Amino acid sequence: MTLDGFIGNKRICSQLVSLLETGRFPHAVIIEGEEGLGKKTLAKEIALSLFCTNTEEKPCRECAQCNKIIKGIHPDFCEYFPDDSKKSRPFTVDTVREIINDAAVSPNEAQYKICVLNECERMNPSAQNALLKLIEEPPEYAVFLLLATNKTVFLETVLSRSVVISLEGVDYSEGAEYICKSDSSLNPEDVKRAIALCNGNIGKTLEMLREGKLKRIIDIANDVALATISNNEYELIKACAVFERDNQTLISVLTFLKSIFRDALLFESNAGFLSNQTDSAKKLSSVLTKGKLIKMIRVCDDIISLANGNGNNALLITKLCYELRRAQGR
Repeated sequence: MTLDGFIGNKRICSQLVSLLETGRFPHAVIIEGEEGLGKKTLAKEIALSLFCTNTEEKPCRECAQCNKIIKGIHPDFCEYFPDDSKKSRPFTVDTVREIINDAAVSPNEAQYKICVLNECERMNPSAQNALLKLIEEPPEYAVFLLLATNKTVFLETVLSRSVVISLEGVDYSEGAEYICKSDSSLNPEDVKRAIALCNGNIGKTLEMLREGKLKRIIDIANDVALATISNNEYELIKACAVFERDNQTLISVLTFLKSIFRDALLFESNAGFLSNQTDSAKKLSSVLTKGKLIKMIRVCDDIISLANGNGNNALLITKLCYELRRAQGR
């Protein structure tokens, strides 16, 4: 048995395959990870593996059960989403009651009935408590896959009765190869840069490439890089102003900015360019010492860490500008 339709996270896939092959797959599984890491894809792979009727390799992706999953028409694969008509915590008790009623009905065709609950970070405590009894005493045939950006959104009582799977970004080379195969129109070098900026997140990488976000990030990074060596302090503040309401752009730009600083650091050695921004790297290398460039790379790392911890962007911009200039002894 394999989960070939899901890229990366080999250790997790190996554990899941072991559970699937031995018939010990849990009734309640929480799949956590940021948007774009493939939570829905993994849920579908699990369903294919449980529903497939092939007696040899599972999932075969060819039998009637597999075909219905792939086409999204299998009656025993049920997906639930928050109610977007409600602005506040829209995954409500009413939706959970619908899940409970559906789960009470035996499978129509397969051995299992799989219920996928999407965006569980939007599920309120009352809804979680209503769900709790179901996952405490589930029907023998029922499997509940709870998808969320972070497991901390769940009550301890729900967590304690579920198996948690934490997804991570894929290996950059593996991810880039997969993306290039799926869309030959994309520039391989752009794909490599984008997947590194997205920390191996294939979904975000594709979004960045298809919506033209990569060029914007590169342009901003160049503006910030050159502003760091400007005698006018205002230039750096102005270049960083775009981050005020955009945490993800801040992280992506600083990740790319690190590669420009690294290229400047090694410019004279002709070690090869990560960023491909030779003009900016050359200007930085002519003005800044290696020691200063190393300090500036560390500043980027520190700000990225704070941004990932949901630090206040306005304060982060101020700190970034101050620390980058201090790294140069200004």
